[in-house]
Amino acid sequence: MAANNRRMSGKKGAQVGSGGKRRRALEGKGPTPPAEMRKGHAKQRIAQAQARRAQGRPQQRRGGPKGTSEMVVGRNPVFEALRDGVPATTLYVQQFIDNDERVRDALRLAGERGNIHLMEAPRPELDRMTNGLNHQGLVLQVPPYEYAHPEDLAAAAYDEGADPLIVALDGVTDPRNLGAVVRSVAAFGGHGVVVPERRAAGMTAGAWKTSAGTAARTPVARATNLTRALEAYQKAGIVVVGLAADGDREIGDLEALEGPVVIVIGSEGKGLSRLVGETCDFRVRIPMPGGAESLNAGVAAGVVLYEAARRRG
Repeated sequence: MAANNRRMSGKKGAQVGSGGKRRRALEGKGPTPPAEMRKGHAKQRIAQAQARRAQGRPQQRRGGPKGTSEMVVGRNPVFEALRDGVPATTLYVQQFIDNDERVRDALRLAGERGNIHLMEAPRPELDRMTNGLNHQGLVLQVPPYEYAHPEDLAAAAYDEGADPLIVALDGVTDPRNLGAVVRSVAAFGGHGVVVPERRAAGMTAGAWKTSAGTAARTPVARATNLTRALEAYQKAGIVVVGLAADGDREIGDLEALEGPVVIVIGSEGKGLSRLVGETCDFRVRIPMPGGAESLNAGVAAGVVLYEAARRRG
């Protein structure tokens, strides 16, 4: 038996009890690296975002797929979009168009931007591009909006030495409400807005217009799943506060607004969805002695953000 054992030990290949691994593969790989060095970990993404900002490099946005290109059609809508700073890539002008005041103003504003292509096109081509809408000879192409990642909003706040102040929208489908929220966030020193990827308003030309230019400096992040995004914020030490008509306390009594906080605002009709409401650390209400049942998202955001800014000094 001893001789037989010696012959077996001299064979090439895996040893008994090795699980099919050679000796070198069984050696330890050292201590687990810190979270900031683990590929795909949330803390690594935050650290990378902070490094990019420190180096002055453009921030990479990872909030899911980009939106689709949008066409603004009609003389007044095109003029207003250009006047209000809506991003645009190309202004299409119909051949032999009647050169009235709105056309001249639109061409002037596009020329002043310096980065908008002016393209002349026959009417049938514009009809095809707009699916037969009444374009009145002017069509403005708006590029897809590049959304941030929800974690980048918190990272940017901490990078500035501030506690995050973020607004998340749950079921808000009107782009004008989104634009109004973006404007309020910018006005009261917030760090961005989070919207769900589905069944929610996106950063369209209408949202840009309502934001009155503040969308250029206030990031909007898109979450594949809003509940999970809120849970990730909670794990990072950020308090999640939901606005609800049946909240158990008033917004003026909430000390959590003084620290890192995400304020969740639901739709005017349905309020917060069940899962989002259950995820919130607090459910608070805005006192309305006048008897109104609810406020739209833009107004509600302004009220809460003012209170947060007042408490933060």
